[in-house]
Amino acid sequence: MPALSIRAYTATTALGRGRAAQADALRARRGGLRRNDFGDAALDTWIGRVDGLEEAPLPAALAQWECRNNRLAWLALQQDGMLDVVAAMRGRHGADRVALVLGTSTASIGETEAAYADLRGDADGRPQFPPAMQRSIVHTPHSLGDFVREATGLRGPCVTVATACSSSAKVFAQAARLINAGVVDAALVGGVDTLCGSVLYGFNALGLVSTRACRPFDAARDGLSLGEAGGFAVLERSSDGHGLQLRGYGESSDAHHMSTPHPEGLGARLAMRDALARAGIGADAVGYLNLHGTATPANDAVEARAVAALFPDTLHAGSTKGWTGHTLGAAGIVESVFALIALEDGQLPGTLNSEQADAACGPQVRFDNARRELRYAMNNSFGFGGNNASLVFGRAA
Repeated sequence: MPALSIRAYTATTALGRGRAAQADALRARRGGLRRNDFGDAALDTWIGRVDGLEEAPLPAALAQWECRNNRLAWLALQQDGMLDVVAAMRGRHGADRVALVLGTSTASIGETEAAYADLRGDADGRPQFPPAMQRSIVHTPHSLGDFVREATGLRGPCVTVATACSSSAKVFAQAARLINAGVVDAALVGGVDTLCGSVLYGFNALGLVSTRACRPFDAARDGLSLGEAGGFAVLERSSDGHGLQLRGYGESSDAHHMSTPHPEGLGARLAMRDALARAGIGADAVGYLNLHGTATPANDAVEARAVAALFPDTLHAGSTKGWTGHTLGAAGIVESVFALIALEDGQLPGTLNSEQADAACGPQVRFDNARRELRYAMNNSFGFGGNNASLVFGRAA
């Protein structure tokens, strides 16, 4: 596929606000997980919570979109000059020639939970949301896209991708198709997901939540730590041949099971192979792979098996969820940012909190950080239902 230039990128996670905060924490192996202190969800687990959202209401002009998820989107948009780059794209191409493609899993469902918890009767005794929460645009999966569209002034196609944990990786593929088809000239992509009761209790009901800080690929791993995050990137048709680029994407849906991956990693392999093929490179050209690595026993083993079947032993692969927690629909953009940081800085994260390697995992899975110059980096994001996405990023020659 034709390479697309990445004009800007940013992430806000439990590690802090903006790209530098992420890079510093990864380099220092300083994690952002803490014991669960979110709302009244009194679960014995660890979470990756973004500080300061409770004291950061939206500007008055955007108040109708008020909720935790959109607050985090607004906070993330203000980092690393993202709004300035978006404005420049809008000026260069026109507002209707810049697409907006965002991924999320639960969107603003936390606000809907609060509304149902505070139901009250109307004059006829029928239950209704309290007046302050009767904002229909918030109680929809497209709340995030609608909010960011208003906040940025973009008027091109506005798409919400909700494919569980692969959501904000698949946005790169969707944007690439729109650009390469000539529908638009550039795209703002990204994803935001925030903590809420549905997420915490839902994953706990599936038996997937650990009572410890998660330990991806550790022999004693026993579940994930949930987190929240927001991130964005600007893609543009490449004309100058410089800087960071999206070089390839691969998508698949193995549809093996609603919440369990194919035991041989069929969908994962297909996604990775397609991403490499679109990038026009072999597996041995990849220097760093950010693994989906949720720290659940089945998922990690399957992903490691798929990686070992495709890549040489020299690959440096690791999961960064020990730093941020599993940020669900935001995982794709956050971990793409980490792959881009590796390309720019030569800083290759290992796998935080993990100590005893699982014998079932190949030599590609690394626990320690490393430093080296890269030409290509990848990111894997795999969602429930076997919905998989892999991305290849590169530095222009």
